[in-house]
Amino acid sequence: MDTADAGFRSGFVAILGRPNVGKSTLVNRLVGRKVSIVSDRPQTTRRRIAGVVTASAYQLVLLDLPGFQKPFDSLTRRMQKTVDETLEEVDAALVMLNAAEPFGGGDRYILSAASSSATPAFVALNKVDLIDAARLKWVLGQAEALTGGAPVHPVSALKGRNLQVLFDDLVAAMPPGPKYFPEEAVTDQPLEVLVAELIREQALRRTREEVPHAIAVEVESLTERTDRPLVEIVATVVVESESQKAIVIGKGGTMVKRIGSDARAELEAVAGVQVYLALRVKVRRHWRRDDAYIARLL
Repeated sequence: MDTADAGFRSGFVAILGRPNVGKSTLVNRLVGRKVSIVSDRPQTTRRRIAGVVTASAYQLVLLDLPGFQKPFDSLTRRMQKTVDETLEEVDAALVMLNAAEPFGGGDRYILSAASSSATPAFVALNKVDLIDAARLKWVLGQAEALTGGAPVHPVSALKGRNLQVLFDDLVAAMPPGPKYFPEEAVTDQPLEVLVAELIREQALRRTREEVPHAIAVEVESLTERTDRPLVEIVATVVVESESQKAIVIGKGGTMVKRIGSDARAELEAVAGVQVYLALRVKVRRHWRRDDAYIARLL
């Protein structure tokens, strides 16, 4: 941890919200790099992922968290515990609301949790690109009523709209402090974890409704060649049943080949080198109930 210069600000911001509100998209946009996978399926973000933004006067660490939810198995209990513990440790909280969906009890619960902590809380009304101006005015009023009159930032993380004011407010809320990460760092995720997540992202996108919650990815080996710019990766897609395995593999192996091809393109964009990716699929029954296995994954 570097010693901060006089006037340097740094700190951690918890990004809170219901599943699929756009937390990962916001973090990726503010960091300027893909550090967290994106999907329209709930439970996409399973672990706390840090996106780091460093400038001459500040370092802002954005913590992309699992969506608030009622735990129903070992996996979701661990995910919610991560959210609860993080909220107690950060310097600020950013609650995200979805402008394109009605607000509900989940939004009120999250806002209450954020406001009851000792840290400053901010609110972003995301996905304003999906509604027209008249609707936005009405929804913004509803959001401000929900927050008790606290300022609400209308933004589009996907389109990058109105993010600078929100970002500046978050930086201003950070206390004087050191650089927690090296200046060139954009995330705290080891390469193996990022690889597993990018593969899982493509598996989620391809399988859609069939098996998303039951998918995990294990990176078996990751080798950086010394004779040429090539990374060789062997990974396993884990599912909970033979029927799910058949879906992921697809007829004649077509599905797993598409997942691998799409994941390889994402990996090459992140790594900046050619990637060789070998994907396998295996069944591990009821893995979401296995505390020891989940601890190893997350």
